[in-house]
Amino acid sequence: MQLATTGAALLMKRRQANVARGVGNAHPMFVDRAHGARVWDVEDREYFDFVGGIGVQNAGHTHPKVVAAVREQAERLMHTCFQVAMYEPYVRLAEALNRIAPGPSPKKTLLLTTGSEATENAVKIAREYTRRPAVVAFSHSYHGRTLLALSMTGKDAPYKQHFGPFCSEIYHAPFPFEFRGWTAQRALQALNDLFATQVAPDRVAAIIVEPVLGEGGFVPAPAEFLQELRRIADRNGIALIFDEVQTGFGRTGKLFACEHSGVEPDLMVVAKSLAGGMPLSAVIGKAEIMDAPEPGGLGGTYAGNPVACAAALAILEIMDDAFLARARIVGDRLFESLRGLQSRFPSIVDVRGLGAMVAMELADPALAEGIVTQARERGLLLMLAGKGDVIRILVPLTIDDRDLSAALAIFTESCETVLQVKENS
Repeated sequence: MQLATTGAALLMKRRQANVARGVGNAHPMFVDRAHGARVWDVEDREYFDFVGGIGVQNAGHTHPKVVAAVREQAERLMHTCFQVAMYEPYVRLAEALNRIAPGPSPKKTLLLTTGSEATENAVKIAREYTRRPAVVAFSHSYHGRTLLALSMTGKDAPYKQHFGPFCSEIYHAPFPFEFRGWTAQRALQALNDLFATQVAPDRVAAIIVEPVLGEGGFVPAPAEFLQELRRIADRNGIALIFDEVQTGFGRTGKLFACEHSGVEPDLMVVAKSLAGGMPLSAVIGKAEIMDAPEPGGLGGTYAGNPVACAAALAILEIMDDAFLARARIVGDRLFESLRGLQSRFPSIVDVRGLGAMVAMELADPALAEGIVTQARERGLLLMLAGKGDVIRILVPLTIDDRDLSAALAIFTESCETVLQVKENS
């Protein structure tokens, strides 16, 4: 006889007994259902969601258009593997992504499953195109958990642990982080020093960069930095890769964050909000570069799954000009609220971001953790970044004004509870 399996406490016991310890959890809770910008746990407690599956739910949970597209496609065709027998949704999605990708160059697309797959395949394509081995990434970056992606990631804990040796020919340069003293000019000088002392630019296949650091603490790269990377790449025959896994699909107020700088990358990797919660990623790039690998060099059993493609096609219909305008409004509200808190509490040492990709850095990780805990107890889900001292916000961009105001009120109350004790101690 099978015992009842309801209740968070029992589920936690089952999780501890059966799930690998290395899988971390931001919140000690189990979600039962979600819609829009709200989730409900298995005990029917309701929360505003300022995490969005780590930036996956830009269009909101269970958007009706996405749910309908998934249901219709699942009833028609769920899998053949595109390398075995092709299907139209893959081609239609590639066409759509090629149309919306930044820059005038003709584009082609490779569909995959995860962000890590996308970053690794972008490097494979760049290496085949340039016939060079080396890759330059940046400090504080995050490009995924698989071996090459983890090698490119410029953040040690908790991701790297004792998982090495890591891939060779990966070099890291400082990311421009003015709050930490790294101006764009200083970071560019460090990159030139790297070329002079560690790897000659004629050996570099690719430079990979996040237009806004994600896990590294929501630090936007200055436009002049990205523009100079474009010039360096052009001058030295290097493929410039933008990792837009977390920044893409409206999060920064434009469809892609690189549009703020006017820079067209050679290759761009996307995932997360591409398919509204279905596992799907892509490498979109200049057609000449994308066509460098021979047939058979790219692919994956689940890559570009037809159900995920159907979800992504629905997402692209949702993300119109009105959607992007709403993202900018949400971003303005977030900045206004967080900067108001910063003016009151010296322990909030920085507020930064781009569009609705907004974060608040605290003077002590314990303060950040305390705010996250207080917010959860009040019905708001938050998540940390950086060194555990940054609270990042990835609220669904479809949130309405009433819910946004209510969630920000909880955020404010949580900060007041934690920080007033700190300031008075």
